[in-house]
Amino acid sequence: MSILPYNSLMQLKIPSHSCAKTTRKSFSICARLDNSQQEEQQLNLSVLRFTFGIPGFDESYLPRWIGYGFGSLIVLNHFAFSNSVTSAQLRSEVLGLSLAAFSVTLPYLGKFLKGASPVSQKSLPESGEQIFVMSQNISDALKENLAWATYVLLRNTNSISVLISIRGELCVRGYWQTPDGASKTQLLEWFERQIENIGLSDLKDSLYFPQSADAGQWEMLPKGTCSVFVQPVIQAPNPSAVEVEKIEGFVLLASSMTYAYSHKDRAWIKAVSNKFRDLR
Repeated sequence: MSILPYNSLMQLKIPSHSCAKTTRKSFSICARLDNSQQEEQQLNLSVLRFTFGIPGFDESYLPRWIGYGFGSLIVLNHFAFSNSVTSAQLRSEVLGLSLAAFSVTLPYLGKFLKGASPVSQKSLPESGEQIFVMSQNISDALKENLAWATYVLLRNTNSISVLISIRGELCVRGYWQTPDGASKTQLLEWFERQIENIGLSDLKDSLYFPQSADAGQWEMLPKGTCSVFVQPVIQAPNPSAVEVEKIEGFVLLASSMTYAYSHKDRAWIKAVSNKFRDLR
């Protein structure tokens, strides 16, 4: 078993079939953003990317499909609709095919410049359902920050699943192994039981499982999960008073890649999680 905590490893509770009593709440998804709250929270929207919202479709490969499409049209026009090819047309077709080839290779060039290889890219899980659910009985500011944080964590890390728990309120996004036919309310109550069974609410130190065998007993993770990272959210201490560290919650990320989170990734995730300290 390979476990890499930041400070010291805490003891996790083994999942059991017993379910703690929970209070039924009403939940919904809400991510509104008005101008005054946007200015107050100073959200860093520069990391957001354009997306079609199509599950399983990576928009970073859009130039490749455009290149394939226009390149095929040029070839089709050359052989099917051109009886006699002039030198000017031939030069135009060569130029068009060159641009199409460059468009096809553009996504790979971008990943090469970022230092990523094709074999290291994350893949969709073998099973699981893609969901996005959030607690309703929280402030609009917290809802907006939860929606923003889960989005950028999915888009800027190798994660396929993100769960944020702040003072018992949840935001769950990505692929998860959830019960069939469950409503949003039932899903969040189910996640609350899973968190209690595992013992994540009492986590004081960052916890990193670089291989799937370490977190294989976590029922909520989709099949094919290879890495799990949990970052606790601890209230900032008051320098003028002697206070015991208060645990606000945690951020959980799962990936289909082994060793998915480098030291730099974990430091950035910690910086994102710190946004939720003392946020109401």
